[in-house]
Amino acid sequence: MIDKVGIVGCGVMGAGLAESCARAGLEVKVAVSRPASADAGSKRIHRSLERAVSRGKLSETDRDAVLGRISFTADLLEFQDRRLVIETVPEDEATKLDVFAQLDKVVQDPGAILASNTSSIPIARLAAVTQAPERVIGLHFFNPVQVLALVEVISSLVTAESVRERAVEFVTGVLGKQVVSSPDRAGFVVNGLLVPYLLGAVRVVESGFSTASEVDRGMTLGCAHPMGPLALIDLIGADVVVHVARALYAEYGEPLYAPPPLLVRMAESGLLGKKSGHGFYSYA
Repeated sequence: MIDKVGIVGCGVMGAGLAESCARAGLEVKVAVSRPASADAGSKRIHRSLERAVSRGKLSETDRDAVLGRISFTADLLEFQDRRLVIETVPEDEATKLDVFAQLDKVVQDPGAILASNTSSIPIARLAAVTQAPERVIGLHFFNPVQVLALVEVISSLVTAESVRERAVEFVTGVLGKQVVSSPDRAGFVVNGLLVPYLLGAVRVVESGFSTASEVDRGMTLGCAHPMGPLALIDLIGADVVVHVARALYAEYGEPLYAPPPLLVRMAESGLLGKKSGHGFYSYA
């Protein structure tokens, strides 16, 4: 039974996961690299819970109970008793490999599951730095975690079937979400389809053929998408989209996966979207 969850990282995804797990009644410990990250992550969780209270979706008593189930640490050694650890650090392969190498040494319980929230990196590559690759799996949540119901479950060629079954039970039975199973290849199912669409929208703007607002209006009003592709890039983060696109291009070598120069320059210039205050749109 998974009742103690560890989360590595407390950015947007880590904070959303921490809140979702705590709202499901689990004891959650979040590992951060520095005190400022814990402070920022805690504020994210507080703001999200306050919105839930203001909308009548959560009582003040339940809010306080959720917060009481979440703690922060800078020491991965405190994850020794965790039954499930989910890595949510930035989409950088070297950083993720280092995290999994550390977790492999710390989380000694052979029944514990090590999961990655990666949106593009093959799970087998992360599992290869561990001594027990059969307990490593991909659990790709979507932003905002508290709202979106989907989780991609990705087994590598060596992930144990029992690990996959327990992971699916956790996602569906404990968190109440739905699952899409994916083969272990870069981008998995959703980003394999989504990213070329997003990059195509960037190329339309980059070429001067249309503006960001016109492209987004066309896709929301003409195709009934809830959000236009450029606004979605701003929500995800230009840097994240570039990372995922590069992983897809490295895996398949197809031009449709190559990030357009405009998006690369935006990421390099800090025009990341909502999290930086400016991307294809201004969020000041």
